[in-house]
Amino acid sequence: MMQNNKRVAVIAAHPDDEILGCGGTMSRFAAEGAEVFILILGQGIASRHAAGSAISKKLTALRQCGRQAAARVKAKAIEFLDFPDNRFDTVPMLDIVKAVETFLNEVRPETVFTHNADDLNVDHQIVAQAVMTATRPLPESTVREVYAFEVSSSSEWNFGTPFSPNVFIDISGHLDAKKKAMAEYVAEIREYPHPRSLKGIEALASYRGGQSGVFCAEAFSLVRIVK
Repeated sequence: MMQNNKRVAVIAAHPDDEILGCGGTMSRFAAEGAEVFILILGQGIASRHAAGSAISKKLTALRQCGRQAAARVKAKAIEFLDFPDNRFDTVPMLDIVKAVETFLNEVRPETVFTHNADDLNVDHQIVAQAVMTATRPLPESTVREVYAFEVSSSSEWNFGTPFSPNVFIDISGHLDAKKKAMAEYVAEIREYPHPRSLKGIEALASYRGGQSGVFCAEAFSLVRIVK
């Protein structure tokens, strides 16, 4: 059974991935007494804009949106790093692994949520690999459970390798918190039928709920569990 009353780490590539992937779960776990910590490894949005003072202001604003989103789901803390947006493949893997290890050593979580290794986005793929390395089951590790989440507009767009969840968390009482958190990301939210729209988020939660016998759910793939 998932340890939802202790320390939980959510490790994501870009601001908004954490909410799309497990915003409802974070809200539920926090309500049930867990301490939730978020690590955002990459800048986000920088690949869409030219370098300069304007992008610096946009990144500052994006991180403020991230803090507001984290507050919506009652996360205890959120940390931002500065790996290049959609260019994680230009960074030595060891640097990313070390950054994740540092975070995990500080937080000491029992449960970790991160990206699906088969996502379309290259940064997601690399974060999934880095987290697998950083959470390897050494005797001194506190991590007992690792789950991969789906991110709308990445997980489902890698056609031919669909996300295949085997864990579902009921977020029927927390979908509103997820939607309000995502709405904080004003530069990332889109109009329906884009999957990053509020209606798209609600539709996916209803679909995953229907798969698992509840009204609304978030879906995960179990990477590893140690009991």
